[in-house]
Amino acid sequence: MSEQIETVEDREIAPRRVVIAGGHGKVARYLIKALTAHGDRAVALIRDPAQAHEVEAFGALSVVLDLENAEVDEVVAALGHADAAVFAAGSGAGSGAARKDSVDRAGAVLLADAAEAAGVPRFVQISSMGAGEAIPEGTDEVFAAYLRAKTAAEDDLRGRTGLEWTILRPGRLQDTDATGLVTLSEPPADAGEVSRGDVAAVVFALIGAPNTIGKTLVLTSGSTPVDEAVAEL
Repeated sequence: MSEQIETVEDREIAPRRVVIAGGHGKVARYLIKALTAHGDRAVALIRDPAQAHEVEAFGALSVVLDLENAEVDEVVAALGHADAAVFAAGSGAGSGAARKDSVDRAGAVLLADAAEAAGVPRFVQISSMGAGEAIPEGTDEVFAAYLRAKTAAEDDLRGRTGLEWTILRPGRLQDTDATGLVTLSEPPADAGEVSRGDVAAVVFALIGAPNTIGKTLVLTSGSTPVDEAVAEL
């Protein structure tokens, strides 16, 4: 997909370049559409070349890159002159404990390593409700591995001084469009669910919200408009 070069004169505000790991995922698709509608450039990191046509149809530039097997220099090159990086990748349903670690932990750490090396200032990491907390007895072994991986990725990010990071822990994800109404708070917070569309809407808002830098946030459906919920933080 060829890129159109825009000048500052074309728009009052220069477009942002936002690189999304897990660029073919359901949350990423909503985020790509939001960024494109705003005039920004979304760059989707995908594992499968066959997914390129689809993400490009949403408005993104596609880059084939497998975070499970990539070297940091490859990820640095993919980040280019990005203004922000978003970790929206996931091992997916049906994967085992090993992939929870190689994707949900190691993939996030690799993207953060590369973002620091590339000088990318903004970093938003999509985590999970339940991360950073004690895992209840009787939890399924694979889901426990997932929560441990997300917790480790969060801990790694909090130790970095070279990134303006925000961690977002969404509740149970629903395959529905954005409602525009959410509950967004720092932990601890009550469990709940949230649409993937609303997760993307909140991530879009977080990218441009310096008041959320260095915060871990819990997201569920609610009654507060997204922009207001982010501003109140």
